[in-house]
Amino acid sequence: MKGFGRYIIFLGSLFVRRETFKTYYNLVFEECVQIGLKSILLFMLVSTFMGAVTTLQTAANLISPFVPRFVIAQVVREMTILELAPTIMAVIFAGKVGSSMAGGLGTMRITEQIDALEVMGINSSSYLVLPKILASLLMYPLLVIVAAVCAILGGYLVGSITGALTPTEYVYGIRYTFNPYFITFALIKSFVFSFLISSISSFKGYYTSGGALEVGIASTNAVTASIIAVLLSDYFLAYLLL
Repeated sequence: MKGFGRYIIFLGSLFVRRETFKTYYNLVFEECVQIGLKSILLFMLVSTFMGAVTTLQTAANLISPFVPRFVIAQVVREMTILELAPTIMAVIFAGKVGSSMAGGLGTMRITEQIDALEVMGINSSSYLVLPKILASLLMYPLLVIVAAVCAILGGYLVGSITGALTPTEYVYGIRYTFNPYFITFALIKSFVFSFLISSISSFKGYYTSGGALEVGIASTNAVTASIIAVLLSDYFLAYLLL
């Protein structure tokens, strides 16, 4: 509870003695490049293979002659939109971006760069952390959309190449009884996950103490705590919104 209370106080400190809009605009833009553009290739690669593997495994299990083959695409669609794109990719996001945030802030803490900002009268938490959170809220939902598209395309390609189902059957299955609310649900999850990962990782890095060893420990703790928070919030969101 002490750590959770400290985390809440940390979030409150982000909105005290804020900088100018232009300053945040430049900082957020730089963070968007680091978080979004430098992660998109990894997201595309992983999601494409996830969609391909999901298609093959679903086709291998749906062997009943009474089940139409377009159901394979329907299963891939639901799994991709509801879980694979927002949740599984959040684990990758925590491992790549979250650990980088914690490590960067931890290094600044032990080299006394954060203390120097405070001496100059700058709210270091707002200046360093708030742009990371805002950039994550902007970029991660876009990465989730890219991941969902790539996963569905990966399933389409593998299904067509292996003969598990024809392209017409796959497209029909993707469109069959589609519920648009699932897209909204996935985007809500992506916003929540991006906030949790960026804020928890920044919190762990910001309060690092010690030396280089502690920076590594803080990065590991940030990834672990972020993944646990993502899984717990995934359950509660599914319980409340579905």
